[in-house]
Amino acid sequence: MNYHIKDIKLARDGLNRIEWAFREMPVLCMIKERFDKEKPLKGIKIGCCLHVTTETANLMLVLKSGGAEVSLCASNPLSTQDDVAAALVKYFKIPVFAIKGENTSVYYSHINSVLNIQPNITMDDGADLVSTLHSSQKYKDIIKNVIGGTEETTTGVIRLKSMAEHNVLKYPIIAVNDAKTKHMFDNKYGTGQSTIDGILRATNILLAGKKFVVCGYGQCGKGVAMRAKGMGAEVIVCEVDPVKALEAVMDGYRVMNLDEAAKIGDVFVTVTGNINVIDVRHFLKMKDSAIVANSGHFNVEINIEKLKQIAVRTRRIKPFVEEFTLKNNKRIYILAEGRLVNLASAEGHPSMVMDMSFSNQALCVEYLVKSYESGKLREKLENKVYPVPKEIDNKVAELKLKSMGVKIDKLTKQQIKYLSSWEMGT
Repeated sequence: MNYHIKDIKLARDGLNRIEWAFREMPVLCMIKERFDKEKPLKGIKIGCCLHVTTETANLMLVLKSGGAEVSLCASNPLSTQDDVAAALVKYFKIPVFAIKGENTSVYYSHINSVLNIQPNITMDDGADLVSTLHSSQKYKDIIKNVIGGTEETTTGVIRLKSMAEHNVLKYPIIAVNDAKTKHMFDNKYGTGQSTIDGILRATNILLAGKKFVVCGYGQCGKGVAMRAKGMGAEVIVCEVDPVKALEAVMDGYRVMNLDEAAKIGDVFVTVTGNINVIDVRHFLKMKDSAIVANSGHFNVEINIEKLKQIAVRTRRIKPFVEEFTLKNNKRIYILAEGRLVNLASAEGHPSMVMDMSFSNQALCVEYLVKSYESGKLREKLENKVYPVPKEIDNKVAELKLKSMGVKIDKLTKQQIKYLSSWEMGT
């Protein structure tokens, strides 16, 4: 159900914030101008399961301007910005099925509401929309009408590649997450800044001088470590990949296993996409007043259920901060119920980086639509996960540079010929 349709003040506040975010999204603005004229998505139904933020709202408006019928639900129970949802419903007549704090049952009922529009394209952030569509018999006819989909996150891409490997994926998916203009900027700069923002809004602690443990040194982990170091924290990195661990050492961070880091850390952040990264044995070794947060997609990276079992007392200290007291009277503080701290207790990624991520989304949807003609894919796309076409990735980078007033060099014909020749020499 649309919870927000009657709240006029909430909707007006959301509209103002949507407009504010669009100021920092010039590439998406350029795409919108073209979509307004060309209507490349006319007649296409798009089912979206994304974080309901101001940036997402602007993506929805771009897709609608291209002629698409759009329906949106949340990809995380705590990531919805209710004023944004209200504005999309009231001012733009876009159905939004999301409310901040929804329980698991309501969360999946909202996913079902989006699937009920019988989408031609799915747009996912974590693959819950796709997995629900594939796992239910009641959608066996609907799935036949889907020509393709896009996926925004590392976690979602991992799930979808597993589905493809097990031959259960029913249509092609473009891994928007893997575009260079997405993961090199959104994951590193977006997650880095917004994670620190979420932790500070929830706790108001001083990071300078704190021992800050980052679990996972992928693009997201690199961003979190970089921002924590920039605020004066002593950063410790925990990894399972020897190459990434070596890279962290070369980047100037202390690297150790989590069992050792648990004894000395003040703040812990998980950004791995895996389950039970911080487990019971780590909780038992932590110092009094250790703060634990997650910036991976799902709330499985911190084993909160086991923490509840060993705690003798729990209490809510303030919004997004829960205290767990153990038998030895040590206290551990979990932020945002172990969900995405950057979206639950803050506003998510800055609009400037989401500009590139969502421009990739819009152009990949257009690519899928243009590749489809009379029920057949012109370019044979199998039921697997594909990278973003290089020309789209490069186009987004070019438009971003243009919006920033940055000019770059071009290869001369002689240089192109030289680089393409196998007979290189003097």
